[in-house]
Amino acid sequence: MNKDIEVEMRGPLTEEKYLETEKFLGEFGVFKENKERLLIAYTEILGKENMKEITTDFRLRCTNGIPEIILKLGEWGGSDQRQELSVLAKPGEFDKLVQIFGHLGHKKGIMCVRRSKVFDYKGIEFALVEVRGHSYYFEAEIMAHSDGKEEAMKKISDVCRELGLAIFSQEEFYQYIEKLNNESNEIFDFDNYKNDYFQERFQL
Repeated sequence: MNKDIEVEMRGPLTEEKYLETEKFLGEFGVFKENKERLLIAYTEILGKENMKEITTDFRLRCTNGIPEIILKLGEWGGSDQRQELSVLAKPGEFDKLVQIFGHLGHKKGIMCVRRSKVFDYKGIEFALVEVRGHSYYFEAEIMAHSDGKEEAMKKISDVCRELGLAIFSQEEFYQYIEKLNNESNEIFDFDNYKNDYFQERFQL
């Protein structure tokens, strides 16, 4: 059986801590890839109060030119354990996915652009994420079976402590998401969509 539970912890980074952690992981971990990602989160448009109640997280995203439909099941926050289901599309089809879901009634979402450097360290995938012109944060992830979630959470917590990385509390995480939504992310509205918008703006 595939490991389909995404056990993940997140936390804030200053620019100094971002660079320090990048250097450390580059020396003692294994560099995996750079990620250029655009995503539309159709659940986050609900707002801060409802974010705490989200258990079905639906989004479209495109990572390094590869479009993807993502469904995450379970509560989310600074630390979470969610089942992730995904289907890949062909390069160049992100606009098509947006149109399909727009016509199915998924019209509004939060649009985010992220750049990240991904490393493996002690069996944990660390993504050091840059929100351009705004801030930095990290994501630490292990894929696990349902009966291994607590062990994975403890492992991530212990290694983050070793690296001096603070983990968001649930409330801190929601406050950070609200700050991003107000200051960096954009609201996508399919009613204002023009053909090939994402291809023309982001070359997706």
